[in-house]
Amino acid sequence: MNKKITVIPARKRAQDSLVSDLKTRKRKVAAYARVSTDMDEQLNSYEAQISYYTKHIQENPKWEFVKVYTDEGISGLMTKKREGFQEMIADALAGKIDLILTKSVSRFARNTVDTLTHVRLLKDKGVEVYFEKENIYTFDSKGELLITIMSSLAQEESRSISENVTWGQRKRFADGKVSMPYGSFLGYKKGADGRPEVVPDEAEIIKRIYREFLLGMTYNGIAKSLMADKIKSPRGKDIWRSTTIKSILQNEKYKGDALLQKRFTVDFLTKKQKVNEGEIPQYYVENSHEGIVSDEIFEMAQHEIKRREEMKISGSSKNFFSGRIICECCGEAYTRKVWHSTTKYRRYIWQCGKKYAGSEPCSTSHFTEEEIITGFENMAKKIMLQRESIIKLCRETLAQVLDTDDDKEKVKQFEIELDQDYIALGQQLRIIGKSEDEKNESYNEALAAYEKKTQSLAELKEIIADKDKRRFNALQFADRLDEITDIKFSEELWCSLVDYVSVPEGDEKKLVFHLRSGISKEILLS
Repeated sequence: MNKKITVIPARKRAQDSLVSDLKTRKRKVAAYARVSTDMDEQLNSYEAQISYYTKHIQENPKWEFVKVYTDEGISGLMTKKREGFQEMIADALAGKIDLILTKSVSRFARNTVDTLTHVRLLKDKGVEVYFEKENIYTFDSKGELLITIMSSLAQEESRSISENVTWGQRKRFADGKVSMPYGSFLGYKKGADGRPEVVPDEAEIIKRIYREFLLGMTYNGIAKSLMADKIKSPRGKDIWRSTTIKSILQNEKYKGDALLQKRFTVDFLTKKQKVNEGEIPQYYVENSHEGIVSDEIFEMAQHEIKRREEMKISGSSKNFFSGRIICECCGEAYTRKVWHSTTKYRRYIWQCGKKYAGSEPCSTSHFTEEEIITGFENMAKKIMLQRESIIKLCRETLAQVLDTDDDKEKVKQFEIELDQDYIALGQQLRIIGKSEDEKNESYNEALAAYEKKTQSLAELKEIIADKDKRRFNALQFADRLDEITDIKFSEELWCSLVDYVSVPEGDEKKLVFHLRSGISKEILLS
């Protein structure tokens, strides 16, 4: 059986309908312009591109000007973040564009996959792209091959630029040069010398946040107080978040130091960043710029954050009684509970968090929030009767007793001695050799003495931190007591006067208010 093949000649080419259509109407033409930075020379290029393409398209009698789509100060690596580009693609797919003009492949996209994906998508819809610098039309048979090569080169160029930028940043970090995201960093602006410069009004907000936190206010409470006073957030918004408050409290830049390279870029294409957990070096620069809060205040804040976390006090808690009422029977913090939740008698009460956890329940009483508030106001009346003597006690006696200047001098001396001892140990080790068997009795004694001195230094620092906190509390207590005109309960008044409240064992409803001055007041409620 002989095979017979008949050729049926082509009568219509794939692009014939498009060509025929374009013979009867003007071609709808748009352009795309992009610059990757906000630098002056880039912005000049940006304006020049817009002007050039607008004039170029309008002067062609066969073309109908649609629009010049633009993205200013946006990287070409990811198209998702380019609003102008996305708008252009949407309009093209909707049939509003026949031809797109752009300066070069790198202006269109620096990501090979993105370039080819969008070129093919547009081609399927009969939309052509012309890359002026490379003289490439996407409808040309060799167009896709050339685009693949050029976009790959553009992507590689971006990788090289990213590596150079990263190297430059890390070199600046190694040199101790500090930079901040000034547009969203409260308290500082870029000074004339390029270094951080304190903004006085914003600095007062930072000081207020630290002060209110150390007075016992929660992150959420501080956020609410700032919003109540219509203070703008670091990003200029009306809303403050508890996470923002915590971030400010933990940022060492506010005491004049700087930890550099906290985060790093994982992928130059996606710009994805992650927290530096030791993958690359970090640099800690002391006294890099003028601080807003003192070292003492900053360290007290870190101790307080740690204390609350250990006590499992939620920083974002909306109730300032949390973690502040302690059961004297078992030492557990009181927690808030709902009684009769499904009835008209529904109410909140506070009781020991582990009241029924042991073989026998704790003998301490429970309290309604109204009872706690009543107890507080009764306590406030009592201390107001002794106002002058308490203020004098705080400002004179306690401030003097809790002074840490001598202790801090001892710390400096300790640190000098430890540095000397460490060097001596190293020298001794090199003499006797590195083997454990070769270490003599003298070395072991010196090592033990060094470890003991290190422990003593740590204990002394803890004592200083405790004294600093108590002194701060006493002075703040005196200041607040001096200005009180109304003893009606408020979160601010509670936090400025009360350190914590303990509940004694027994049937009597008693609250013992341990005040920030170091004084305690027992209040009987029944």
